[in-house]
Amino acid sequence: MPAVPNVPATPDELDQLPFAHLLQPHTGPLRPDHRYDTVHFDDFEHTGAAAGAGFLECAFTGVRLDGARLRRTTFNEVWVQGSRLVATDLADSDWQDSALLGSVLAGVAWYGAALRRVVLRQCKLESVNLRSAVLRDVVFEDCLLRDVDFGEARMTDVSFPGSTLEEVRLGGAKLERADLRGAARLELADGHLGLRGAVISTHQLFDLAPQFAQALGIVVKDG
Repeated sequence: MPAVPNVPATPDELDQLPFAHLLQPHTGPLRPDHRYDTVHFDDFEHTGAAAGAGFLECAFTGVRLDGARLRRTTFNEVWVQGSRLVATDLADSDWQDSALLGSVLAGVAWYGAALRRVVLRQCKLESVNLRSAVLRDVVFEDCLLRDVDFGEARMTDVSFPGSTLEEVRLGGAKLERADLRGAARLELADGHLGLRGAVISTHQLFDLAPQFAQALGIVVKDG
């Protein structure tokens, strides 16, 4: 499979981060509009608001964000591992050169977000709203995407190696060089015409053919 361009190598361990030696442990609650630089959030739980906060070269390990309100936050060179984001509001957030590993995102509002050079590896995304988001050079590697809504999203150089897509929505999405060939499973709930601009395999095309026919209003009959 062709490699997605401009995606940096992603460390699997905290001590492999280039800024690991600079990290300082976090104390206290998150604060709105505060800037966090080289901070390690470990076994940390947050349920309140921290809209507009910014995170630069930060690490999150074992973090739990349950109903947290983090709109318009920025994540630049952030590393997230083994964390749970449930009913978290990340609308209009900005992510760049970041990674989420082995984490769970459920009921997350991520619409209107911008993701550039982001890797999600072995993550579970369920009922995640990415409507109108902009994704560029994003990799979903060995992930489960269930009931994820990419409606009206713009997706450029996005790939899904080893990932399972179930009931994914693409209505009104605009894809450019989006590579779905490596997906272990590709199942769409709607928006089949939103696949325009994607690359899929022959096997995936055969699997999707009945749904394409239905979307185009084609009646297929033999005899």
